[in-house]
Amino acid sequence: MALNINGTTGISGVDGSVSAPALTGTDSNTGITFPSADTIKFSTGGVERMSITNSGVSGISAGITMFDQYRLTTSFTGAAEPISSNIERADTDSPAFIGSAMSVSSGVFTFPSTGMYEVGFNLVGQINGDSRFHNAVLQITTDGTNFSEAAFGSNSYYNGGGNVLSSCLVIYYFDVTDTSTHKVRFRVQVNSSSTETLGDTNSNRTSFTFKKIGDT
Repeated sequence: MALNINGTTGISGVDGSVSAPALTGTDSNTGITFPSADTIKFSTGGVERMSITNSGVSGISAGITMFDQYRLTTSFTGAAEPISSNIERADTDSPAFIGSAMSVSSGVFTFPSTGMYEVGFNLVGQINGDSRFHNAVLQITTDGTNFSEAAFGSNSYYNGGGNVLSSCLVIYYFDVTDTSTHKVRFRVQVNSSSTETLGDTNSNRTSFTFKKIGDT
């Protein structure tokens, strides 16, 4: 097909292919092709690297495609193995969400799609007594049944009189290759049954965040 140049359509006339792009430099198998209606493809070495269609972009990361946040709604004392109740998705003060939501059942969180995820566990606690610890444990499973400690954080308290507040943030990067088996949950360990883990239905105190940062 001849190459056409005019004031209406610009340059047109060659569609090309991924292995022999229509627009190249000195490298004949690296460039841009127009294989079908509403489609542009970019290739290097004769291999497609990115495609743009009227449905969107594929072949490259589109940035953050999923973000979700949950929180503990009610405070409790003692340990939780794991936190399994009084969990809600943040729903006050215009919370930010992107993409599909996490799901949770009896404290076990399931991811909406495979991918690389940043998982955060912010533990907020309070004591009114002797020296104590308050541990945040982020657990994962890759077989859907057996959980292991993936990340750990600890608050250490010494009461000099009155209530003492503290918080710690635990983060783990989780490669979720199968949503039916790769799951996460959160434990609280204490050395005194009166140590309190703080929750609130109107603001994030003890809370959990999930952000997809890439494809698996």
